[in-house]
Amino acid sequence: MEKQILWLFLFTLLMNPFISKADETETISDTTKTEKRTALKASVFTGIYTVTSFYTLGQTWYKGQEKVPFHFYNDNAGYLQVDKFGHMFGGYVYSYIGYFGLLKLGTTRKEALIFGSTLGFVLQFPIEIMDGIHEGYGFSWGDIAANTMGSVLVFGQELLFNEQLVKYKFSYWESKYSKNSNGYFGQTTMNRLLKDYNGHTYWFSLPLNRIAGKNRLPDWLNIAVGYGANGMYGEFENILAYNGVAIPETERYRQYLFSLDVDWTKIKTNSGFLKVLFKGMTFVKLPFPALEYNSKGEFKGYWMYY
Repeated sequence: MEKQILWLFLFTLLMNPFISKADETETISDTTKTEKRTALKASVFTGIYTVTSFYTLGQTWYKGQEKVPFHFYNDNAGYLQVDKFGHMFGGYVYSYIGYFGLLKLGTTRKEALIFGSTLGFVLQFPIEIMDGIHEGYGFSWGDIAANTMGSVLVFGQELLFNEQLVKYKFSYWESKYSKNSNGYFGQTTMNRLLKDYNGHTYWFSLPLNRIAGKNRLPDWLNIAVGYGANGMYGEFENILAYNGVAIPETERYRQYLFSLDVDWTKIKTNSGFLKVLFKGMTFVKLPFPALEYNSKGEFKGYWMYY
């Protein structure tokens, strides 16, 4: 998932004008001239992104890695599926921005659905191909499925509800396991953000008013259901030592979380700065009190869960 997070950052920078302007409640007038211009822009962007992906990944992430014949890799059990939730998140963010970005450019809703909401699958596919031809990685059907599910979450909700009723979000807080890893999760904050899966939580955020069937609560107040995992010092099983230093024995377990959240797209403001800020926060889960049930059979409460 580390590569997907880095590429999400690049994609968000490229699409920043659309993030800050796109609004789910807006309708865009449709003209043939605008549609042709938009189709050309979308094609050019996708082409540039694909070429850039292969070149940049080859010069950075895979540099020094031996190229091998194309091969497959079954990592479905890795990191207790936190990695797969991460791939789905990447697919969702790409598709969400692609869909609303194309609407803002002037496409019809149908075209935005076809070309925008499928970007999660399209733009992550080159990464899976690169994995398939490098030693230590491999083409993963599980990753492809998770990427596709992220796109489907955008596409399906637009078809069913004509809106993104459920927001898919991410939160991170450096885990206690990172502090005891002797650098296994990296030496910098960014390294640990990418590699410390114990600190990753993925959330499905739903509006409370829609669940209750009443409009007595603020429109921006949501309830969130989250998934994470802890105790992981390795993809499939825990390592015993790193760089000659013993790693504490831990039990790997899953976490199921319930919390409150804020839907940033529902907060009204006349401030241009805040509008841009809220758009950028669309995929971020706000810290709130939370309840946890885990695979060890424990219930826990948190005054604040990040």
